[in-house]
Amino acid sequence: MKDTARVVIIGGGVVGASILYHLAKAGWSDVVLCERTELTAGSTWHAAGLLPLFNMSYSVGQIHKYSVDLYKSLEKETGQNVSFHVTGNLRLANSQERMDEYLNYCATANTIGVPFEIIGVDEIKKLWPLCNTEGLVGALYHPQDGHIAPVDLTNALAKGARNYGAEIYRQTEVKDIKQQKNGEWVIYTDKGNITCEHVVTATGNYARQTARMVGLDIPAIPVEHQYIVTDAVPELIERQQQNLPEMAVLRESDNSYYLREERQGYILGPYEKGAPARFIDKVPETFGQDLFEGDLERLMPHVEAAIHRVPSFAHAGIKDIINGPICYTPDGNPLLGQGYCLKNYWLAEGFSFGVTAAGGAGKYLAQQIMHGEADIDMLAVDPRRFGAYANRNYARLKNEECYEHVFIIHYPMEERLACRPLKQSPCHDRLDKAGAVWGQRYGWERPNWFALQGIERKDNYSFRRSNWFDHVGHEVHTMRDKVGMIDLTSFSKFDVTGDGAGEYLEKLVANTIPKKIGGIKLCHALTPSGAVRSEFTICKLAENHYYLVSSGAAERYDYDYLYKNLPDDYSVRLDNITTSRGVFVLAGPKSRDVMQKLTEADLSNDSFKWLTAQTINLALASDVRALRVNFVGSLGWELHHPIEYQNHLYDAIMDAGAEFDIGLVGMRAMDSMRLEKSYRMWGTDLNQENSILQAGLDRFVQLNKQDFIGKNAVLQESQNGITSQYVTIKLNEDNTSPLGIADPFGNEPIYLPNGQMIGRGTAGGYGHYVGYPILLGYVDSKHAHEGTEVEILILDKKVKGKIMHESPYDPKNEALQS
Repeated sequence: MKDTARVVIIGGGVVGASILYHLAKAGWSDVVLCERTELTAGSTWHAAGLLPLFNMSYSVGQIHKYSVDLYKSLEKETGQNVSFHVTGNLRLANSQERMDEYLNYCATANTIGVPFEIIGVDEIKKLWPLCNTEGLVGALYHPQDGHIAPVDLTNALAKGARNYGAEIYRQTEVKDIKQQKNGEWVIYTDKGNITCEHVVTATGNYARQTARMVGLDIPAIPVEHQYIVTDAVPELIERQQQNLPEMAVLRESDNSYYLREERQGYILGPYEKGAPARFIDKVPETFGQDLFEGDLERLMPHVEAAIHRVPSFAHAGIKDIINGPICYTPDGNPLLGQGYCLKNYWLAEGFSFGVTAAGGAGKYLAQQIMHGEADIDMLAVDPRRFGAYANRNYARLKNEECYEHVFIIHYPMEERLACRPLKQSPCHDRLDKAGAVWGQRYGWERPNWFALQGIERKDNYSFRRSNWFDHVGHEVHTMRDKVGMIDLTSFSKFDVTGDGAGEYLEKLVANTIPKKIGGIKLCHALTPSGAVRSEFTICKLAENHYYLVSSGAAERYDYDYLYKNLPDDYSVRLDNITTSRGVFVLAGPKSRDVMQKLTEADLSNDSFKWLTAQTINLALASDVRALRVNFVGSLGWELHHPIEYQNHLYDAIMDAGAEFDIGLVGMRAMDSMRLEKSYRMWGTDLNQENSILQAGLDRFVQLNKQDFIGKNAVLQESQNGITSQYVTIKLNEDNTSPLGIADPFGNEPIYLPNGQMIGRGTAGGYGHYVGYPILLGYVDSKHAHEGTEVEILILDKKVKGKIMHESPYDPKNEALQS
């Protein structure tokens, strides 16, 4: 066994083998994999081997698509058969609402390039003659989907990796992982130690145990997944005797199961209620290639549903019940990327659809390890999307919920209920009494909208306009015409201090940081290719004291980045003060009048200019960092206050604002207003597939400053010209049907009237103040001109639109600077 390697991968399932294969194929041949027993010994060996391309996430959809494409060519490359059955995949719909989900997904599939068909009941019967089509309204069909043999696939990836120079050590258990002072890692095994530059863990059911070796607590916990293998069925025997092809994998989403042929019988795999989490703290020493006892009672509702839909299933005797652990995360996406506050430590854990994701996971993680970033935006799978709140108890409950919800209808604004409420700002009860309808982000409870008195406080989810539409419009008009307040305590907040603070920040962001005390700058940290990695509002509070504010969902993600780039000379101190300061946004033409009643500070334009900050007293609260900036595009302030003053400030502001008809405003109204200003949202509009120049943020890039991460790429692109450009599209409000009006959500394909696809949307919704739907997104630069007519696919209809100037509301920022 080698005692040094560039990369050590721990875990010999299909994911670990794929990472090894992709690193070696890309030229890093000095890589090894350690597996405690045999390859595939974890969850891989008992996986059903399905390859569903269906995924509502743009990023995860790309990962899955690459996998399926790779698996079709792997046998030719390695000589190892992977037993890929390209049968197609048929998702049934029992309701129009389910069809809307499929249609919404098709927008994403178009932008990724996944082939699909929306078919009717007659076509279902042709594809699946043994299906009872009673009650069906249609289906989504993926003709290039199917199933594969997970063990064969893993062996093919392992063989390919060896062919490129990688080594695999079986029966080699990792006992400990430690980082040395020089940054190298030492992997302690029962066969000897290996020193390496990078370590990757792909340990499946052992994920939490492995992570604890380096001090991480990750929310990857297995949940029991059962499937039934049946005896031979006469109808399938007859089909094979007639040399008829294998039928597509069948999914009846509304009854939460999949069904496929297996030899001359069936495999039925439900996602049932009550499936428990297992191995919450550790995997027992006695558990190897083992299974749990089957629970037929839990399966029976799905068995009965399958018999109704496929009557021949009633003739099938149960040969076996496979019940094994499959690792989950709270949102169902894997943990794929950097470990929190650990350099060169990489996670590839929590794969509930590991066989489908393995190929893409291997490719894109290898790119991150080798180049610092992947070809696609990996934020949806980044391990740092979860914070410390996602502990063992949270993960257990959320992972069980996630398993149960695999086949529910996934709405763009879906809110799930487990582990809530969790993180609450002090004014939570006041907001609740005011009618807040709650959502959550990064564990924080946040009002999505406010139900007026007598209105039911409930989201009626839909892919079309729903019950909150008018209420959100009321909140928008309140803030635009009068004054409104938003609780944004969930913002991530950091203090950066010390003699080296200014120089440190200058190297991290593309803009110049503020030079004057009280100055505010919007600054972006870039990836090596020039895409936006993070967005910070940076305020200079004093000499060598900077206050950074970023998205609430980016707390751990941004802290990790700031921490890993700290200088070694201790000239900079980084403090995460997210939970010690609350934030109220007070905005609207009357916001100055409200605040002036509560402070002796001069709030006039001359004394308190836009994009400046002052530390003021507000009512009885001191040390309030008042930033004249906001994300809604109206006159207003962000009031960053010591958290202990929050309820006092809430009451004082609402009392002072009563004479101006102050109102409370939720997240959905804020999003409508930012769409009207063409403001880019980090994580959607600002992503790692589009550069900062493509995003139209040239004014925030100072190429004449000292080197910063991504500068060379930006220089190169500025010389060559951009190929894609961020645009604002005004849509006609003609997407009506008996089911209601549908607005864009984001991810919709953008076409020219001749049918040519020229881009995709990144965010969309209704502009309640301007009075029409808006889509933000990226299109080919040659078509990114004001007045260009386009068509947007929303559900089953192409809606006409036109590219317009930025900021449909107040393009000259007159309201903002008033």
